[in-house]
Amino acid sequence: MKRTAKELADAIGATFEGDSTLEISGVAAPERAASRDLIYVDSAKRVERAVASAALCVIAAEGLRLPDKTVLRSAHPKFAFSKAATLLLDRAPIASGIHPTAVVAPLARIAGSASIGPYAVIGEDAHIGAETQIGAHSVIGAGCWIGEHCRIHPRVTLYHHVRIGHRAEIHSGAVIGADGFGYAFGEGRHWKFPQVGIVEIGDDVEIGANTTIDRGSLDDTRISEGVKLDNLVHIGHNCQIGAHTVVAAQVGFSGSCIVGKSVVIGGQAGFGERCELEDGAVIGGQSGVLGGKTIRSGQTVWGTPARLLEKFKEQYAFYGRLPELAARVKSLEGKVGTK
Repeated sequence: MKRTAKELADAIGATFEGDSTLEISGVAAPERAASRDLIYVDSAKRVERAVASAALCVIAAEGLRLPDKTVLRSAHPKFAFSKAATLLLDRAPIASGIHPTAVVAPLARIAGSASIGPYAVIGEDAHIGAETQIGAHSVIGAGCWIGEHCRIHPRVTLYHHVRIGHRAEIHSGAVIGADGFGYAFGEGRHWKFPQVGIVEIGDDVEIGANTTIDRGSLDDTRISEGVKLDNLVHIGHNCQIGAHTVVAAQVGFSGSCIVGKSVVIGGQAGFGERCELEDGAVIGGQSGVLGGKTIRSGQTVWGTPARLLEKFKEQYAFYGRLPELAARVKSLEGKVGTK
């Protein structure tokens, strides 16, 4: 969708320098941009790339000189660029209308503006909100509720009674609402513990490809508004994920973990049962947080078992010196043994 440079500046809260009538029609990296594409530069070392680019319009921080360019000044260029991109880009449709091969239960409630792709299955009493798109071969179980303007990509599976808020995006292969991994041992065997809760997902949540979110056992699993989950994330039963938390790929949560607001979790981190991460905590990639552990608000931790970053770096420095230290100990032992 085309916008003038001035319209974009007003929409993203940027100040303006240059040709206010310049039409912008897309976004790109500096090296790939055409004249009507928007680019951004957030540091002095990237100015040369921007100046050499064919793009005529640049989002840039104050103090960066960009001759012959129309400049939208912002203190946070990457954020401003992201906002501008939502105004310029038309997203590829997932589905259009209700495909004749879709299987829609008689008691399902489908908004007139919703779209259902080929071979998708919509169960009894499911609700699909306005402008929501359901991709090919997806399965929406009985009693599910999906809000407005959601994008459910092909081959997503929602088990029964999953609830999805507005403007959610769920990528291919995600499975939401499967039974949690809960058993009680007795009489020489494992007995399945009831998994009768549901999954509730808030507004503006994005869920990556092949991510799995288990339903609650006796309580519910809840993903709050604005949460972003990468690909191949697993969230166990009864977990509570706070608003605007971001979780990178291959992270695994055991059951009943509590995650606060605006937590940042690096890839391949693992969490034992009943961990608690308070608001604003940062968990480094491949960290291991033991069951029952609490990471306090604002702390940054790393390693397995996870500890404060400063402590991790101090200890890690010694790991690299272990061969040297072992040789010194052996030498000292030899000297003591000769006396």
